[in-house]
Amino acid sequence: MTELVHLDVEDSIGVIRLSRPTMNALNAEMTEGIRNAAEDAAARPDIAAVVVYGGPDVFAAGADIKEMQPMDYTDAFVRGARLQKAFDAVASIPKPTVAAITGYALGGGCELALACDFRVAADDARLGQPEILLGLIPGAGGTQRLPRLVGPSRAKDLIFSGRFVDAAEALTIGLVDEVVPAAEVFETARRRMRMYVGGAAVALRAAKEAVDRGLETDLATGQEIERGLFSGLFATKDRTLGMQSFIENGPGKAKFEGR
Repeated sequence: MTELVHLDVEDSIGVIRLSRPTMNALNAEMTEGIRNAAEDAAARPDIAAVVVYGGPDVFAAGADIKEMQPMDYTDAFVRGARLQKAFDAVASIPKPTVAAITGYALGGGCELALACDFRVAADDARLGQPEILLGLIPGAGGTQRLPRLVGPSRAKDLIFSGRFVDAAEALTIGLVDEVVPAAEVFETARRRMRMYVGGAAVALRAAKEAVDRGLETDLATGQEIERGLFSGLFATKDRTLGMQSFIENGPGKAKFEGR
């Protein structure tokens, strides 16, 4: 684990903390740190949900351009694969995740936020995919995750123009889920994740898998994925506890064990 990326755990909520002064520019070391932290968070049974956070000033202002500038085709191909693998590791965490966005989430920083299930942004945050202004396109999922989230037309507007959007517009187009004062971003993100602590962890994992895999295929295949995951949950202790509690005590009172 690099000093530039930390995984901390408190009250069953993991926090993947980016910590590279001054703008959390995503260099190769940070990329590997994000991948390692995501894989660790996915594997640890003491973590129920995850916050990705860049600190009180900036989420991540994009890739380290000085590191990228001398790259040739082969270098860029390898670098792009590593960046995609890191963000895919975040997207694959089988637990609820949220990006807590302060300051800027641009380029790779925006793509990292897109890899999370939810996004909470500061009211003065700015988001965007400005790679076109460098003669490039997003290379870590932006051309794929952004249109799936906000629709192809809005995604093309952002990617073709490279313009930044403020928090209000990001909320309107569905790029973020909640906007709060900057000082409240981290705690708001933690509060969103706190509701999943003590929840039916296996069912949450299945729900996330069903949605994410279903988005990649046709409706009929998606329903087959859903049916398999749904029926598989009948083999879990949590399903037994949940149904028994519902019958005896009504909804919302079950004490789950995560198995």
